[in-house]
Amino acid sequence: MPVATALKVEALTVDFRSQRRLAEALGVSPAQVSRWKRGQGIDPDNAERLDLLELTMSFLLRLYEPETAERWLFGLNPHLRNRRPIDVIRMGGTQELLAALRQERAGSYA
Repeated sequence: MPVATALKVEALTVDFRSQRRLAEALGVSPAQVSRWKRGQGIDPDNAERLDLLELTMSFLLRLYEPETAERWLFGLNPHLRNRRPIDVIRMGGTQELLAALRQERAGSYA
């Protein structure tokens, strides 16, 4: 059974410590995040980005403390050709991001 968008937004709001910071991470307005949290519609592209961000944060928080997970998300990543993982999420680069997460878990260096 799929997890409701509102629940994902709620969980990510905790991870990012505010709806505003979550909105900034996704590159959307805080008003959009508020609408999603109230259960109002989300377009397919943003739904994919939200899913990918939720997956990424869940993965990272099993490996790292929240501050380190956030630094990984917003830092340049050699497995992503020195792009920031958050930018890859915004572009919908699911396969690239999953590969970088696998490399991170394996502890490999590019």
